[in-house]
Amino acid sequence: MTQSIQKRQFCVAKFNVTSFNSNISLVFQEIYAPACLCCAKMRISIGAYWVLVFLCIFLSSGHSIHAFSYDYSATTECLIEPQRAQYGGGIVANPEFTYSLEGWTVYGEGAIREGISKDGNKYIIAHSRTQSLDSASQTVQFEEGNLYIFSAWVQVNRGRESVAVVLRTAAGELIRAGNVIATDGCWSLLKGGIFANFSGPAEILFESKNTTVEIWIDNVSLQPFTMEQWRSHQDESIHKERKRKVRFQVTYANKTAVEGAVISIKQTESSFPFGCGMNHYIVENVDYQNWFASRFRYATFTNEMKWYSTEKKQGQENYTIADAMVRFAKQNGISIRGHNIFWDDPKYQPDWVKNLSPNDLREAAAKRINSVVSRYEGQLIAWDVMNENLHFSFYEEKLGEDASAEYFSTAHQLDPGTRLFMNEYNTIEDCTDEAANPFNYKKRLEEILSYPGNQGILAGIGVQGHFSSDQPNLAYMRASLDILATIGLPIWLTEVDVGRGPNQAEYLEQVLREGYSHPGVEGIIMFVGPAIAGFNVTTLADKDFKNTPSGDVVDKLIDEWKSKPTEIKADSEGSIEVSLFHGDYNITIKDPVSNSLTRWNYNMIKDDTTGTVHIHINA
Repeated sequence: MTQSIQKRQFCVAKFNVTSFNSNISLVFQEIYAPACLCCAKMRISIGAYWVLVFLCIFLSSGHSIHAFSYDYSATTECLIEPQRAQYGGGIVANPEFTYSLEGWTVYGEGAIREGISKDGNKYIIAHSRTQSLDSASQTVQFEEGNLYIFSAWVQVNRGRESVAVVLRTAAGELIRAGNVIATDGCWSLLKGGIFANFSGPAEILFESKNTTVEIWIDNVSLQPFTMEQWRSHQDESIHKERKRKVRFQVTYANKTAVEGAVISIKQTESSFPFGCGMNHYIVENVDYQNWFASRFRYATFTNEMKWYSTEKKQGQENYTIADAMVRFAKQNGISIRGHNIFWDDPKYQPDWVKNLSPNDLREAAAKRINSVVSRYEGQLIAWDVMNENLHFSFYEEKLGEDASAEYFSTAHQLDPGTRLFMNEYNTIEDCTDEAANPFNYKKRLEEILSYPGNQGILAGIGVQGHFSSDQPNLAYMRASLDILATIGLPIWLTEVDVGRGPNQAEYLEQVLREGYSHPGVEGIIMFVGPAIAGFNVTTLADKDFKNTPSGDVVDKLIDEWKSKPTEIKADSEGSIEVSLFHGDYNITIKDPVSNSLTRWNYNMIKDDTTGTVHIHINA
């Protein structure tokens, strides 16, 4: 029994109790190693039975003896056969329907039956549905404060329909955890998650608003993690994705090793773009300039490049403020994300644009995009081409469904070296906003990039990251980033902030750590700043530029995500090995014999496979 526990062969399967004093047959299912394809039956005493009962309750409540590594894998492909359940199903009983329908019941007025593919794969079918939540159901235990990652493979028996996973608590609260567009004839991965703000039982349900379709479900998983385990995933990923081990070897010109050489290493720049929103106050406020330039090397102008700022009256363009901000950024080595060329929300058009005829709008928009993109050609690292294109459709309604795709094409022609982004909110923040879910984001971006002539566009994925004052749903955020990462384009968090509240600083740190640690994320811009510049949602410094708690968090992370200055003495081979964050470094080597100093610049890049960096010094 001890050996089985050490191998992580835990419940949950089934207890068959024939009488209190009898031996009990316990079926164990391996929930960790996907290679285990069978279950083992063991005969145990009644005393051991109660130990195991406690263990199963303990594990199903969200605890674990082994802290699972997080599985970042996802796919948006529709597969003929589903992949195995992640984490072996986690705390879900009979997750792959090996035991037919055991552990599963009907919720609502529908019915369930077993399905079997031609290759013998078993799954469950929810049919005869009359309400959107009529589906297969299983009750599991949740523990407040834990994070739960959900995944399942689903399809419908005809057409294409949105299928969501919904948790129903004992109090009747319905909590959405994710959704996917399911198709007939193949299996789609539904991946999501929740932060549990309750303890107790909840039912796993599947929802489709089209009650005429059957929901087919297979390989279901719900894996709990404590916040400590979640943080360990982040640290592990940061070590893997943002750092690299490097070996320096110091030799004289004659290739003799310099034993005892003292190698000093100081990082001067991080290669990960971590920046901040900037507004017009910076043009004339020296304190704001110093505050910004001392911290950040990446910026987005919050409003100053937008159409309603540069052409308030038709035909009267004014780039004075934007140009001044660009000059400041250049003087201080700050890279700029262009924000934005167009905004699809009718509310945020220049007043004179709102009621233009389609022909007049087309002409005005053509002038706008040519003006702003040409003006800053080669000076920006990115453009948000069409802002909030999943929630709004001002230009599509006026100019046709390909309007956004055409503007991506034009922007690329005018400035082919600048990366072009969709920029959307609630894709990672809120799983109840179906319009902006990762699958709809992917679908819209693919429509834009498949438009004739757009195949060569340098594109990116922009997710804004405006979080409320409530506990962020980090599980959904991570699962959404997993899905977006399958597109294969760089993901940027473009406008991160957190609503005002007593836990604002803590939640801001959680969101930033989640973004920085995710393998698919290649940049973060916060829409935060000092009070004197009007940043009143997430304020980093008060009117005297003294840090707020959120400001302390940002400064702490800037420092933490940078290698500390270090000094190491070389071994007998003149070598040292050290793990460093990606970025630029000043290296100083002190000759132990002559005490002479050699200075050297080094750029640590992520994909460099160089085993040893050789440094030659004069004897």
